[in-house]
Amino acid sequence: MKIINLNENTRKELLLQLQKRSPSSYGGYEKTVNEIIENVRQHGDKALFDYTEKFDHCSLSRETVQVTREEIEEAYTKISPEFVAVMKKSAENIRAFHEKQFHASWIIPKEDGTILGQKILPIAISGVYVPGGKAAYPSSVLMNVLPAKVAGVSRIIMTTPPGKDGKVNPGTLVAADIAGVDEIYKVGGAQAIAAMAFGTESIPKVDKITGPGNIFVALAKKACFGFVSIDSIAGPSEILVLADESANPRYVAADLLSQAEHDELASAILITTSRELADQVVTEIEQFTEKLERKAIIQASLDNYGTIFLADSMEDAIHAANEIASEHLEILTKNPFETMTKIKNAGAIFLGEYSSEPLGDYFAGPNHILPTNGTAKFFSPLNVDDFMKKTSIISYSKDALARVHKDIELFAKEEGLTAHANSIKVRFEEE
Repeated sequence: MKIINLNENTRKELLLQLQKRSPSSYGGYEKTVNEIIENVRQHGDKALFDYTEKFDHCSLSRETVQVTREEIEEAYTKISPEFVAVMKKSAENIRAFHEKQFHASWIIPKEDGTILGQKILPIAISGVYVPGGKAAYPSSVLMNVLPAKVAGVSRIIMTTPPGKDGKVNPGTLVAADIAGVDEIYKVGGAQAIAAMAFGTESIPKVDKITGPGNIFVALAKKACFGFVSIDSIAGPSEILVLADESANPRYVAADLLSQAEHDELASAILITTSRELADQVVTEIEQFTEKLERKAIIQASLDNYGTIFLADSMEDAIHAANEIASEHLEILTKNPFETMTKIKNAGAIFLGEYSSEPLGDYFAGPNHILPTNGTAKFFSPLNVDDFMKKTSIISYSKDALARVHKDIELFAKEEGLTAHANSIKVRFEEE
């Protein structure tokens, strides 16, 4: 990893480099994605099955597109009982954390004759996309499905690409069963997003689509937004470690590599006030990389988006961290909780040397579907509210409206909306 002095210019250069990884920067793919979406929208299952054969080299039909209970039971025999037990523990942690986010409907009557409130209900059908390809992610199944279950969504469907043999990764199927997915379909890519957004003969139209995916999935979600709700247009994974001289360089290196192995576009950044730590981290990274299975992906990620910044002060380091607004932020300083109070923008914050980022990916409970590409400045992690819709409740008695009707009429007239004003005025005309 390259070591660079942190200043205004190098920080801006980094931000520009990271923004290039955004799905919005890949306009060249949009035509292809839009053609796929329109084809699925117009021709339903036929287009869906044609694309599955073309891209996944798997032949499907209405009879085979949905995963059967027998296939789920078979999946349990393909993974170890220990892994099943760990997934169940993780699911309980995720469920317990998200239960604290639940909000009930409320209504407040006042003595002046006004009643105001908010009706909160879950969406009816939620769709989750689970990627295949370079790696299978049962953890993403749990993270996408359990908040929806806590919210009370009554029907949850999942799409995930099949292998050439028509099978779905067994860990993915078991995770879906543990989380409570109602229906699983063997389709992937932009065509799966289109199917959930518009519905086909086999796959129902959903109200919301969540879950990560490649550039085609991300652009398909972007194109379908408005016809259906989405969680976000997710970019590649990223980690930022904020550290001082007290940090363990071996831990820092291991944590940076935990994200670099996701894909070649993942970013791993260390901002530190210690040159000694920076040099030690470089050494540890070189030693680790030689031994890790995904060496080629890691090396490409580090070459393109791996950087160690040397800051003159922790204040400068914190300022840069807030500007980068990383998906994952680890704080490895003498007093991480104090440092944390100065952080304004991050998807998830990990405090102390025993709170490594994979703890959040798999087990702790907070959601690992997080804002990327600097969007932590205005987006939040996936949560129960994402699966709820809120409706305002308004009721005024005649006396309550009488006290304010002239104010409302004035406001409406100032905006040139005389029909609005009249709607209030007619209720107080003399009979």
